[in-house]
Amino acid sequence: MTKPNTLIFVDMPSDDPAATARFYAEVFGWRNDEKPAGVYHRMVPGGNFRNSDGSESAIGNLHLGIFDAANARPHPQPEGVAPRGLSVDGRKPRIWILIGDDTADRILAAAEERGATILWRDHYWSTFNGFNSAFRDPWGTEILLWGKGGDQPVVPGSYTSE
Repeated sequence: MTKPNTLIFVDMPSDDPAATARFYAEVFGWRNDEKPAGVYHRMVPGGNFRNSDGSESAIGNLHLGIFDAANARPHPQPEGVAPRGLSVDGRKPRIWILIGDDTADRILAAAEERGATILWRDHYWSTFNGFNSAFRDPWGTEILLWGKGGDQPVVPGSYTSE
């Protein structure tokens, strides 16, 4: 049997990769690897994926890349390729973050203090048995915060649900 194709990385655009990297380092506590500063930043959440019993596996958490929308690298041409601006209207990829020992309220407050827009709070999605909230960062990327519902989730009456 052949190996499956494996998702290894997700990149998001910014018109200021250094500021975007600082935002995510401050909001989530991730390490900011400058590759080089202002051109490409790799956000390293640290830790490993969990096994079904809750113990840490040997598989490291995925990293998130932040690239300069004016000249996305890598590209075989030094000038890159158009478009060179951020996509601010319409649908675009969303990034889902599984909340560990943190809280959605703390993350949303930290994001909003740094210029993010809160999209929603306190929603339960029964299809995937999870609690979620979301924000749009100052560069237009939508971040969905996810908490697992567990075996018998109790959905507070104040939550919306579907």
